[in-house]
Amino acid sequence: MGTYDADLLVIGAGPAGVAAAVMASSLRMKTVVVEAEQVGAKLRAIGALDNVPGGWATGAALAEALASDLTRHQELGRLSVLSDRAVRVAGHDDRAEVALDDGRVLTAPAIVVATGVTALTPGDVAWIEAPKSRWMPPLWRAAAEDLEGHRVAVLGADRSLGTWLRAHPQATVYFDVLYPEADRYKTDEVADDQRIHLDLVDYVAVAPVQDGFRISTRGPGGVGSHTFVVDAVLSNMGSKPAALPGLITGTDGYCPPDEQHPRILVAGDLKSARMQRIAVAMGDGGRATLIPYYEANAVPS
Repeated sequence: MGTYDADLLVIGAGPAGVAAAVMASSLRMKTVVVEAEQVGAKLRAIGALDNVPGGWATGAALAEALASDLTRHQELGRLSVLSDRAVRVAGHDDRAEVALDDGRVLTAPAIVVATGVTALTPGDVAWIEAPKSRWMPPLWRAAAEDLEGHRVAVLGADRSLGTWLRAHPQATVYFDVLYPEADRYKTDEVADDQRIHLDLVDYVAVAPVQDGFRISTRGPGGVGSHTFVVDAVLSNMGSKPAALPGLITGTDGYCPPDEQHPRILVAGDLKSARMQRIAVAMGDGGRATLIPYYEANAVPS
């Protein structure tokens, strides 16, 4: 192999990807970040942050700080941000490469993949029956003003629910939160909020009707079935890994780091369902960069 496009390629500009890129640039590695949307795209819809150090009150504020970090390192001349979608990664004896949506292929000695997770949809879980449609957006993208005064069914009790309620303490909403047994442990932090009703279910069917959506539920063991109508339906079932073709995935869809090609490193939420904390992802991104840096400089890691 002759020349590389970079010393390190970073796929994804969320918390883990930006941390990896900033670490690489600070170590004077020529770094290219590939991002399909914008820096911190998923962060920008998070209305409240109360478990991330640094004093960031919202995800958007943290995203802007990450974008500023990248800009600062771009101005130093060691980092560039490429607006494109990565479609495949591959590791070889002499290089790692990423194929882009526009047909280009970039090469480097190593790649850090930090594409994170994406929201589960009703089609991803067995306990919800619903027609395929775009009318069921994730809760974390919902604007409070659009829900004011409405009755809303929330499918799943993922922790985005608590974040949304804390972000909008004055919002006049009523949420019917329908959740499976697997989500029971997540409900403690919202159980005392008077704007929600928690309903443990085994099965939910959703159907559009003239005045909104008809919700039919079945309780655990088939007990406690009922039907009602709501104005809107939001999904809040958790997330699934946004793994790129070329990565090795486990049975849960996540990407075990030890099973990847040695030139391909995964960082942040892509590694495990247990990773999903912003601060942890940022630390893991920086750690991922140090591995190829130490190897290139023959420093024991």
